[in-house]
Amino acid sequence: MYVVKSPLADADLKTVAEALQGALVDLVDLALVSKQIHWNVVGPRFRTVHLQLDEVVDTARLHSDTVAERASTLGVPPDGRAATVAASSGIGATPEGWVKDTDAVGALVNALGAVITRMRERVEATAEPDPVSQDIFIQITADLEKHHWMFQAENG
Repeated sequence: MYVVKSPLADADLKTVAEALQGALVDLVDLALVSKQIHWNVVGPRFRTVHLQLDEVVDTARLHSDTVAERASTLGVPPDGRAATVAASSGIGATPEGWVKDTDAVGALVNALGAVITRMRERVEATAEPDPVSQDIFIQITADLEKHHWMFQAENG
């Protein structure tokens, strides 16, 4: 079996691999949480929130692929399996059943906030060992912060 070799030193690779794997888990879970709420949101702002949730799903899916491919590029096999995501995501529990639009917005504010906090930690952790991965985390954080702002504005 061919194994991709990283240009990074072992200690640096360990730090970057942990950051990439953590980001992958958070992004996969963010897409799942957003889609779950998307299917179950109800209330006067249903359509607006419903469509806004799909934007988050698209962002999370796009970035999860980028993160997974960066890991592979560095010789680290990405793990996006359901069991891995469930065991290590930083996002709290998702509401079950129908979710009132204001509660849906609140849940996304919390989920995005949790992921953003962890992404910012990854930006810091990868600054020295791998600025290329850091750049990816910076872009992800910027995109998630925009969604976070928009959801916060929804509930004023």
